[in-house]
Amino acid sequence: MDDRSGPRGLFDKLWDAHVIAEREDGASLVWVDRHYVQEGSFHAFNKMRARGERVARPDLTVAIADHYVPTRGPAEPGGELARMMAQLAGNARESGIRLYEMGHPWQGIVHVVGPELGMTLPGLLVVEGDSHTSTHGALGAWAFGVGASEVAHVLMTQTLWQKKPRRMRVRVDGALPAGITAKDLALTVVARVGAAGATGHVIEYAGAAVRGLSVEGRLTLCNMSIECGARCGMVAPDEATVEYLRGRPFAPRGDDFERAAAQWLALAGDADAPFERELLLDAAEIAPTVTWGTTPEDALPVTGTVPDPARAGDPARAGHIRDALDYMGLAPGMPIGEIAIDRVFIGSCTNARIEDLRAAAAVLAGRRSKVPGLVSPGSTQVRLQAEQEGLDRVFAAAGLEWGGSGCSMCAAMNGDMLAPGERCASTTNRNFKGRQGLGSRTHLMSPAMVAAAAVAGRLVDVRTLTGER
Repeated sequence: MDDRSGPRGLFDKLWDAHVIAEREDGASLVWVDRHYVQEGSFHAFNKMRARGERVARPDLTVAIADHYVPTRGPAEPGGELARMMAQLAGNARESGIRLYEMGHPWQGIVHVVGPELGMTLPGLLVVEGDSHTSTHGALGAWAFGVGASEVAHVLMTQTLWQKKPRRMRVRVDGALPAGITAKDLALTVVARVGAAGATGHVIEYAGAAVRGLSVEGRLTLCNMSIECGARCGMVAPDEATVEYLRGRPFAPRGDDFERAAAQWLALAGDADAPFERELLLDAAEIAPTVTWGTTPEDALPVTGTVPDPARAGDPARAGHIRDALDYMGLAPGMPIGEIAIDRVFIGSCTNARIEDLRAAAAVLAGRRSKVPGLVSPGSTQVRLQAEQEGLDRVFAAAGLEWGGSGCSMCAAMNGDMLAPGERCASTTNRNFKGRQGLGSRTHLMSPAMVAAAAVAGRLVDVRTLTGER
């Protein structure tokens, strides 16, 4: 399976290009091309400082404030949010690292900013202390999240020790039906594979339906690879990737760009490349999908019904269903389309790019939301573009709040959170217990589906509002 003279997949090529040395235990030392850090990276800076070390390659490290950034006005002076952002700024300036803090025109969620600025490029190894670093794989990068000790190791050496993961290919044939999005596809994959089904694997997404996604859609798909246990997800670069990166601030220019583009396109895996596992999906069978439980794998078409633990064949699965329904306040057999919501949230590194905001605004235009909600763009650049297009006015006219850029209600670290028992239709990536606030109840779905839920006051098939069904 690992014959370097034989057919190679995208990941095989990236692995080979980054290995520096190998240990007897099977681990390899790999070079890191781009290292992003955010407020939560302070542990790693402290570890580095305690050892008397300095950042080895500050030119390859970028600090971006996102998790603790307030989206509804400035941080309270002396408060926790201000302290966390000041700590990031201090570590960055002390180490000579580029810093995009609150107020900077390039501030935003790391996994939105990196691709939109062209700092993430095909073929790079990208890491950050956040599991959803897998997002960057949509550009043909090898990207994954690391822990505090590994962040410190990268800061000090620009390298990591890794054992080569197994390879899994998810191929989606055909074309997605009208009204079906990358988020629906991502949730379907997670539900099919299971929360831990891809553990120890890298997922390469392929097939006509994947190629038919915009790059922003691919970012959503790769973002959620971690939710089925995968180490990372990736899509081989193609012409859409090249055109997405053309003219980005940190992408190559002129003839250098054309030479780089040729190299990026050559990264595509060989047609007969081997994989330890494969999953084949028919795009025509993908439906608008939402979660009903407390893990992203608890996902079903919105036209379905809440599962009944009595019908679960496996006792462990039955126990999970009972526990999830109790937490979510749902009854077995209840139509998902009858689940009323209290609030909506559009944002996060999964679905807060301009394409996502346009999709939500298209549903909300000329309509009013029956529930309150917050829209938080994924970056300052996305916010400015949305305002130039008038999307902020559409959201405001519908009764939703237009916020600043940051992780916001996704992880509820910046003060944006749900009240206990409050039920939210959300574009985020996780619906764990308490993820959006103590006792919060989260239903994951696409931006268009969240907009439709806002209009209906309950979970609903967006195609009934757009006429695409």
